[in-house]
Amino acid sequence: MHTYQYRVRRTSGQMLVGTLRADSQLLAAQQARDLGGAVLELIRLSDEGAGKKHGLLARLGLGQGVGGKDLLAFTSQLAVMTKAGIGLTTALESIGDQITNPNMAQVVSTLKRDVESGRQFSEALQRFPKVFSPLYVNMVRASELSGSFGHMLDRIGEYLNQQMETKRQVTGAMVYPAIIVTMALTTTVFMLTFVLPRFMILFQGKEDILPLPTKILMAMSASMVGYWYIYLVTVVGGTTGFTYFIRTEFGHAWWDGAKLKIPICAKLCHALYLSRGLRTMGELVNAGVPMLDTIAITAEVSGNLHYARVWQRVHLAVRKGQRIAPTLARSKFIPPSVSQMISAGEDTGALAEILKDVSEFYDKQLKATIKAVTAAIEPIMIVAMGAIVGFIAASILLPIFKISQLVG
Repeated sequence: MHTYQYRVRRTSGQMLVGTLRADSQLLAAQQARDLGGAVLELIRLSDEGAGKKHGLLARLGLGQGVGGKDLLAFTSQLAVMTKAGIGLTTALESIGDQITNPNMAQVVSTLKRDVESGRQFSEALQRFPKVFSPLYVNMVRASELSGSFGHMLDRIGEYLNQQMETKRQVTGAMVYPAIIVTMALTTTVFMLTFVLPRFMILFQGKEDILPLPTKILMAMSASMVGYWYIYLVTVVGGTTGFTYFIRTEFGHAWWDGAKLKIPICAKLCHALYLSRGLRTMGELVNAGVPMLDTIAITAEVSGNLHYARVWQRVHLAVRKGQRIAPTLARSKFIPPSVSQMISAGEDTGALAEILKDVSEFYDKQLKATIKAVTAAIEPIMIVAMGAIVGFIAASILLPIFKISQLVG
């Protein structure tokens, strides 16, 4: 009998950490799941301190600095070599020799040592939660039980590639507005601090005849030139304060809720979180992962606290013997069509196939939403930038025309 250290996240969000004793990894995992949540980490401690050592390394951050591209490359290479009939330890050694990222190379080296010592590959992966997500670990564990390791690695690679592509699309949709906003702010600050002060000489002694926009602009220019340090401290302090605020429990909930209400952005966020949740659940169900673990992992990777709470309520309902669809139907974040299709899948016993089809449909919907949001943002940002620059230019030129008329 061995001693295992576990880390379990309950549906309420509570984290449980402790030890248990079991004859095997599978029995230990079952005991950990019986605590009522998703098993995030399960480390065997009784092998001459090896588990303690590796657990400590994981807690100290071994695996940090490993990006999505490194993980995708590792998974794809391992899938190809495994399907070619190459042994796992040999494949890990070969991949480790080719990796250029030293952090990932260290992870692969540790995985190879663990596998050589007789550990299951999924157990070795669990030591690096910063690199291998619960979804990754559970899909590998399911493949070890079913004997479809190479095929499952292919599916994991496809999932990772899809997630990276989605991230690139969302990031790309935000790049253009960010550039426009940066240009607008830079142009405004430049004109107020460098251009406008040179025109103020022309307006000295003529303040009474200046139009209101020019007076406002002159006051803003004088304050920015004379008290620039206050603006700088305000910007830095506001950014730092906001970053700290959204990391708090209340701030995190508020910000996740705000993203679902901001015009234009809300449509994109709803599509993103729904697509991510359905794809994750579909992959896990198709992999043969137990339903309770599937729903708990879906909640964890949903990306938004409010969507996570939806899946947590589903998890609680399923634990009580209820079906998935009725709980989803009561949520305002889940479209009726989704709950109806999942209900049909539960009725026919084809939930895995239904989830796959639904996730693919919403992946396409997400791409269409990204294009629509980008198309809507571009003219809005152009008009906003034009209005700012036009206001500044008009505020400078109007008094010049007025003074020239009085002089004439």
